Amino acid sequence: MKQSEIIKLSDADLVEAMETTKQKISELKMAHTLTPLENPMQIRTLRRSVARMNSEISKRNLV
Repeated sequence: MKQSEIIKLSDADLVEAMETTKQKISELKMAHTLTPLENPMQIRTLRRSVARMNSEISKRNLV
């Protein structure tokens, strides 16, 4: 998810998107453990999306 998309989300949608992304990361990690993924960079991309979402949540809580 791009930063511009994350900024447009409401607080509830942001938390929900973060939870679903975390779930997807855990599923990809499990699949990668069993058999190598075709594109293992997906895991990194999703981790960075979660970090962006966490940053936005923290930013909104400070203001």
